[in-house]
Amino acid sequence: MSPILPNAPAVHSPEPALAAIDPSPSPIRDFLRKRGSGRIADNSFAAVMLICACSIFAIVLFIFGILVVHSRPSLVAFGWKFFTRSAWDPVSGDFGALPFIFGTLATSLLALFMAVPLALGVAVFLTELCPRPLRAPISFLTELLAAIPSVVYGLWAVFVLVPLMRNPIGPFLVKPLSWTGLFSGPNFGVGLLTASIILAIMILPIISSLTRDIMTAVPNSQREAVLALGATRWEMIRIGVLRNSRIGIVGAIMLGLGRALGETMAVTMVIGNHPDIGKSLFAPANTLASVIAGEFSEATSDIYLSALIEIGLALFLVTIVVNAIARLMVWAVTRGAPARVH
Repeated sequence: MSPILPNAPAVHSPEPALAAIDPSPSPIRDFLRKRGSGRIADNSFAAVMLICACSIFAIVLFIFGILVVHSRPSLVAFGWKFFTRSAWDPVSGDFGALPFIFGTLATSLLALFMAVPLALGVAVFLTELCPRPLRAPISFLTELLAAIPSVVYGLWAVFVLVPLMRNPIGPFLVKPLSWTGLFSGPNFGVGLLTASIILAIMILPIISSLTRDIMTAVPNSQREAVLALGATRWEMIRIGVLRNSRIGIVGAIMLGLGRALGETMAVTMVIGNHPDIGKSLFAPANTLASVIAGEFSEATSDIYLSALIEIGLALFLVTIVVNAIARLMVWAVTRGAPARVH
C-alpha cells in the first residue's frame, strides 16, 4: 500500500465552462429575437432590386417610344423611302437620309480597316510577347486613350490632323493611288478620310482591350499543346490563341464598330458636314450622328425636326443591335474561362 503524503495538494474539480460566459443577452441576439421573421424584409429587398433591374428596360423603352412619337411626321410624310433618298433640302421640306447613311458606313468601315490590325498587334504583344515590366505601363496608356473626351480628339484633329492631311499626307496619297479615283478632287484637310483616321484612333483602345481580355481567357494548355508539337511561337499564337478566340475578336471588332457608328463631336468637327455622296475620300460628308449635332439647333419647322429625330431613331436601333450581337459573341468566348496567370 502506498503511503499517504501529509502535505499533498488538494485536487480541485474544474469549473464548468459555461460559468465564464456572460449571461447578459447580446444586443444582436436581442434585436433578432424582437424583430421576428425576416421573410418580409427579404421579399422587400428582392422586390426593390427587381425594380432597379427592370428600370433599365423601362429607360430603353421610354427613349424608343419618345423617338417613335416625335419622328412620326417624317415617317408619315416620307415612309421608309426616307432612308433611300438623297435629297436634303430644309427650305422646301424635302428630306432623305441616304447621304448620312453612306457617310456613317464609309467612315466606320475605313476606321475599322485602319484600327483592327493595329489593335490586334497591340493585344498580341501585351498578351504573348511583352516583358513583364512594360506590360502595365503599355496597358495603362492604351486604356487611357479610351478615357479622353471626344471633343479633345476633335480639337487635336482640327489643329494637328487637318493641316497634316492638307499638306504632307494628302499629296503623298495622291501620287501612287490617283488611279483608284478615291483621292481625287480638292483636298481641304476635312472630309471622309480625316474623320476615319480620328475614329480609328478612338476605337483602337476598345478593340485592343477586349481582344487582350479574350486572348488572356484562352487556357495555357492550348499554348503548351501547340508548342509541344514543335510549333514556333508565331504558329502557337496563330493556331493556339487567335484561332480559339476568333469569335470573341470579331465581337470586339463589332463593339468598336458600334462606337464608331455613334461617335458625334470629333467627327462633326472634321468631316466637313456636307450632305453629299462623293467617291473621293477627300470630299466632305456627313454622318447620322454629326447631322443631328450640327443641325438640331437650326431645325425650325416640324418636319425638319421630325426628320432629324427619325435619323436618331435609326441610329439608336442600329447601335443597340450591333452592340448586342458583339456582346453575345464576346460572352460566347469568355464565359467560364479561367484567367491566365502571367
